[in-house]
Amino acid sequence: MISLLRLKNFKAFEDQLLEFKHLTLLSGLNSTGKSSTLQALLLLRQSYQQDLLPDKGLALNGQFVCIGTAQDALFEGAKDDSIGFELSFEDGSKGIWLFNYNQEADVLALASQPTAPDIHKASLFSDNFHYLQAERISPRTYFDISDFQVRQHQQLGSSGEYTAHFLSIYRDKVIPHSNLSHPLAKSLNLRDQVEAWIGEVSPGTRIEIKSNPDMDLVSFQYSYGLSNPYRATNVGFGITYTLPIIVAVLASQPGTLILIENPEAHLHPKGQAKMGELLALAASCGIQVVIETHSDHVLNGIRLTVHGGKLDPKDVKLHYFQRKEKDGLAFTQAISPHIDRNGRIDKWPDGFFDEWDKSLEVLLEPVGD
Repeated sequence: MISLLRLKNFKAFEDQLLEFKHLTLLSGLNSTGKSSTLQALLLLRQSYQQDLLPDKGLALNGQFVCIGTAQDALFEGAKDDSIGFELSFEDGSKGIWLFNYNQEADVLALASQPTAPDIHKASLFSDNFHYLQAERISPRTYFDISDFQVRQHQQLGSSGEYTAHFLSIYRDKVIPHSNLSHPLAKSLNLRDQVEAWIGEVSPGTRIEIKSNPDMDLVSFQYSYGLSNPYRATNVGFGITYTLPIIVAVLASQPGTLILIENPEAHLHPKGQAKMGELLALAASCGIQVVIETHSDHVLNGIRLTVHGGKLDPKDVKLHYFQRKEKDGLAFTQAISPHIDRNGRIDKWPDGFFDEWDKSLEVLLEPVGD
């Protein structure tokens, strides 16, 4: 599990150290570095999968992220032409990557010593990993099948494009952690649990999965009570956008790393809060969750989970990114408020969820000493 990330001369960061916990929430105004933080992790995974790590360089463009050129990745005010990433893990291991910027070739070549091979056993580099980007797949009549991604590597795709195929294969499998079980689910099977949790977004939703292996396609249909089934294209964006997150969480083993952008997308505020609760519960089960969000409701769902004693506040880390300026150059600085066991936050940086729901304070009365 990742415990620290250091970014040097990367995009908006000159030199920033970020602490990670079981649940890490990244927030802040637009273009302040939230996505860049996730991109740093994704670049390392992407480079490893392209066989550029441990000893060659950085893959700036690939399956997970497309930065563009090496100059695009370099901090504008960098005092030297190098980009550095440093990762520390809970077990005490550490990975250090320093890349030199070659202006003529516009590449980032590894300048530091290759990391120890054991580093690449971490979840960031293994199949115990899910990344769901902000632009997830939209409702459609059919979804693609990928035996390589789903059967061999248990992946959903960064857009959630293989979620239907994943559910069609693993729907009868018992979820790895019973503490994530929804109280209204019929069983611990993945499909029943997904239906119960999706019911927090759209009550009474039933999921029907139809496979057409001859055409390498699979489809979703949804029904409500005794209603006829509806195509995914007829039930709105919320369910399709949320489904990959719920499936990823429920299907993950402890030790899995999940990176999620905007889990609140296309959700009613109540659904956003429930999403925060689910992600907090996942963190309490040993799954490391990193969230980029603009939603105070997601944060409030996390706070309520902490207040209810289901997640230790020591396992939560909040980072709020702010744009600063020095000598005419802009850079990003992270401020990290703390959450106590009553779900209260000790300080609110300027602009930190200015419109957050103050009525929540009524629910967050101290639970005792």
